[in-house]
Amino acid sequence: MRKAAPLGAVPQMSNDLDIKRAKSGQRAALILAGTGVLWIVATWAGSHFGWTQRTRGLFDLAALAGFGFALWQTFQLWRTRQNDKGES
Repeated sequence: MRKAAPLGAVPQMSNDLDIKRAKSGQRAALILAGTGVLWIVATWAGSHFGWTQRTRGLFDLAALAGFGFALWQTFQLWRTRQNDKGES
């Protein structure tokens, strides 16, 4: 039986696979946050500089693609973890 870690202790990564999964999660989070920030900035810039609806729509589609890609990355990470649970 494993001993419980003390309260506030940072768990250690057990192997390279855990590190790879953690980096994948960080990448997905950065993509989500970056896409959100860029979309807000593009929306503000579009209204401030009077861009056409066509240009604003282009940035909306780019943001949609970014969010879709981040969702795909998150789904892939979830599936990988589910598969690893079944093997242990």
